Amino acid sequence: MGRLTGKVAFITGAARGQGRSHALRLAEEGASILGVDLCSQMDSVGYPMATPDDLAETVKLVEERDARIVATQADVRDAGALRQAVESGVAELGRLDIVVANAGIFPGIGAVSKTGQAFDDVVDVNLTGVYNTVEAAMPTLISQGQGGSIVLTSSVAGLSGRLNIPDNAGMMGYIAAKHGVVGLMRTYANMLAPHSIRVNSVHPGAVNTPMIVNEGFGELAAAYPDELSKLAHAMPVEMLEALDISNAILWLCSDEARYVTGVTLPVDGGFMVM
Repeated sequence: MGRLTGKVAFITGAARGQGRSHALRLAEEGASILGVDLCSQMDSVGYPMATPDDLAETVKLVEERDARIVATQADVRDAGALRQAVESGVAELGRLDIVVANAGIFPGIGAVSKTGQAFDDVVDVNLTGVYNTVEAAMPTLISQGQGGSIVLTSSVAGLSGRLNIPDNAGMMGYIAAKHGVVGLMRTYANMLAPHSIRVNSVHPGAVNTPMIVNEGFGELAAAYPDELSKLAHAMPVEMLEALDISNAILWLCSDEARYVTGVTLPVDGGFMVM
């Protein structure tokens, strides 16, 4: 038996990157997966976003691990769509135990990064989308009366203001949203503790996913080498792998962390100690 055998995990941004990694790692430990992703492009995002084919690949990989998965295209900015995704997934999978609010964008590259639209979009996805995710899942978790675990994906940019680039509204919105996630986490941790529902946040450093590993981010780094050097880890690692974050989330969702709540957990190669 795995550490999550018999449990169901709701994961946003599941089509690729960290979200796919979380789905696969939790599936390997016995969880069934309820995965959602936008699977379309946003104008303010200067790198290719996930596609329906990416989500289909996640489904294939989860099933190869002998786990069940219900996958839906849904926008975390759309509270009604998320509620429907949860209701449909729970109807098929039978219950809900884990929420991983992972979906996020980085509109800090390209000309559009200087616009108010970039700021609005990243706050809508990375902060309001996290709120919508928790709100969609919370009634089921409470009504089951068996506790649960909620993990919100923030960033080292949610704990530090060192990462800043002049005249970049998208970057500013990203930092503000990731700080806001910490406020949501702490509020929900207090609110849901009487129901034995734990709420924590993870704070990755630079992770090897398409959000960072793309031509646009490379151009940004070349244009602002001093500012982007602040992303450096204290440990001798240029980028973390998505699996490093998934393993931390697995622990937070397992019974090994049954009394861990309200924690901001950096998985950052020592970024926050510099």
